[in-house]
Amino acid sequence: MSLPHRDARPKASAQLSRFRDEFYSCLTARSDALFELADAVLCGDGPVRSLAELSLVGECRRGHGGIYAALAQGRVDADRLRRALAAVPLPRAADGRLVLAVDVTCWLRPDAHTSPERILCHTYGRGKDQHIPVPGWPYSIVCALEPGRSSWTAPLDALRLAPGDDTATVTARQLRELVERLIRAGQWQAGEPDILIIADAGYDAPRLAFLLDDLPVQVLARMRSDRVLRRPAPPRQPHTRGRPPRHGGEFVFGQPDTWGAPDTETVTETRLYGTATARSWDRLHPRLTHRSSWAAADGILPVIEGTVIRLEIERLPNGATPKPVWLWWSGTGADAVGTDRLWQAYLRRFDIEHTFRLFKQTLGWTSPKIRTPEAADRWTWLVLAAYTQLRLARPLAADRRRPWEKPSTPDRLTPARVRRDFRHIRPTTACPAQAPKPSRPGPGRPPGRKNTRPTPRHDVHTPHGTQRKTPQPKKPTTSRPRRTG
Repeated sequence: MSLPHRDARPKASAQLSRFRDEFYSCLTARSDALFELADAVLCGDGPVRSLAELSLVGECRRGHGGIYAALAQGRVDADRLRRALAAVPLPRAADGRLVLAVDVTCWLRPDAHTSPERILCHTYGRGKDQHIPVPGWPYSIVCALEPGRSSWTAPLDALRLAPGDDTATVTARQLRELVERLIRAGQWQAGEPDILIIADAGYDAPRLAFLLDDLPVQVLARMRSDRVLRRPAPPRQPHTRGRPPRHGGEFVFGQPDTWGAPDTETVTETRLYGTATARSWDRLHPRLTHRSSWAAADGILPVIEGTVIRLEIERLPNGATPKPVWLWWSGTGADAVGTDRLWQAYLRRFDIEHTFRLFKQTLGWTSPKIRTPEAADRWTWLVLAAYTQLRLARPLAADRRRPWEKPSTPDRLTPARVRRDFRHIRPTTACPAQAPKPSRPGPGRPPGRKNTRPTPRHDVHTPHGTQRKTPQPKKPTTSRPRRTG
């Protein structure tokens, strides 16, 4: 059993105790029950299956009824907890900048007919390009990424998307508030590199860059392979009449004859993907129209220039045929070194998937059968606070591996291995929760009497009506048309 370095233990223990005290202060109602519920998540022997089983963990002194009552009637000061998460030490990239990844993960509730504010969430099917809509609660989560290959991230914020919310607008507001908290907490100071925000193709990267233009951030996101961007407008010739053009020639992702010579081209040898070839084209922008998220914009739409990077790899670890990846960066003037830094930073975005899998499969984020979305928000914040305690306890944890597992150094312990030793770390930290007072359960509904107040049922929110007035034409069998913006 390997032990961590002794010099890092006192500082890590102080940081963990400080965060536990701050986390307890964020619980404003039924704080003792909620605090012990988070400890039960951390000290359980296996994956969390239900809230009732958490009451059997030795560190939880409440019964299963008290646990459900705490989530239903408790209170969590989410704003204060957000400030506490922004104040803990955060990982940084090799150049010292903060790298944030944002993505939406869903808490699927297909059979919860009495739960309000459910939205159809897109999930991937087993077939090719099969997206199955399932009712649930989608959450937008922002995490700080570590520089190398790791299963660790630093969750900083979680926001449930309400029915009717525009994903780009809500995400931009969420990121704005988070960046402002990080600046107030001293995580970013003037003169340091801009914060890099990484997103997947589901986000409108130019719109995010436009909405966050006044903050020290840069946006890096993947684009679909059917996009069409525009080059800068050519210089206006003298004695030319008419309105000057705002856009130049087309840059069609699917037509190599429209690309032209790249501004930079690099070739890198990687261990997992073989030869990686990255080419970049500077100052490309989409041609915006008054549709979708820009429908409410007044006047002339802006020209949002950026850098397009096309990444090609030789192979994939699973043996599948690799496809080129198109990236859009909100900055301009990237050199060869900066291009390599950008696509390597984008590969770190997939570390957030390890965090989502740990939330759902080990910490039991989606296991409880909670009725109201407010209780789901409280449970979500408890899971985020528990994961943050695991991250702060990394220097304190010993490698309590299974007999069939390989030994691991203290700096390479996974979150699941740190959780195995948290039961031994917990007595050395602050535990402000008090013992429960003895009580008797209420009489409940008398036997034989029917329920006279049935729980109301709620429909699943859909952005458009399910019934169409006019029949729609059949879907064409030809390839998907290109996007012009």
